[in-house]
Amino acid sequence: VQLVEIEWSDEAIASMRRLTNSGGALSRELVRDLRSRFPDARLFPMYGLTEAFRSTYLDPDLVDTHPTSMGTAIPLAEVLVINDAGKIADVGEEGELVHCGPLVAQGYWQDEERTARRFKPAPVDSGYGGTAVWSGDRVRRDEDGLLYFVGRRDTMIKSQGNRISPQEIEDVVIGSGMTAEAIAIGVPDERLGQAVHLVVRAEAGTANVRDELPKYLAKELPNFMQPQVIHWREQMPLNPNGKVDRAQLSKEIIA
Repeated sequence: VQLVEIEWSDEAIASMRRLTNSGGALSRELVRDLRSRFPDARLFPMYGLTEAFRSTYLDPDLVDTHPTSMGTAIPLAEVLVINDAGKIADVGEEGELVHCGPLVAQGYWQDEERTARRFKPAPVDSGYGGTAVWSGDRVRRDEDGLLYFVGRRDTMIKSQGNRISPQEIEDVVIGSGMTAEAIAIGVPDERLGQAVHLVVRAEAGTANVRDELPKYLAKELPNFMQPQVIHWREQMPLNPNGKVDRAQLSKEIIA
């Protein structure tokens, strides 16, 4: 997001050859904006884990047709999608991303408890075996073998009996063109289980956004995904990696 908000000189834009990411999944709108801002640069969307360096990448030639995909495993990485039954997920079925192979770290330094939670034996279908990183990220694989991010297991929202990926809501909000950043959070609610709260930073220069965004979402989102509250921010808290600190936002809102 920051890349497209910076004022770049014509010389800098002309010299840009490659763009990549390794944090959160890119939205369709961000891909469009990056393409527009840096027309001569090749875009390499990537997915990575601190515990295993990089896991997947998307061939730049596929970005226009599959802008929200994480792609396929990088060399020497085996990336499996494991469903809730512990089996390889079917095409289109949601499951946990598990990274196997020689890029996997040995664990967290002097933290046996966290290591035991994240570093576990590889699934029986792994070609590498040994220890794998169980990411906690929910993904799905399409018929072409391309992976798509669904959401973090620990950030999924359960409201009115429905299991909601925050990214589904966030993508619609960003797609409105009214917001620069959006985070959906589940807040405990006696009636709903969890209520959807939305934290947004408005796009600069957008008029009447506080009135227009709820109207837009009422048309674009099903009832069970509608935010009960929208929190407006001029700035979002960032974690040490420079990404929006979802945990901090959740703590502030629930407190």
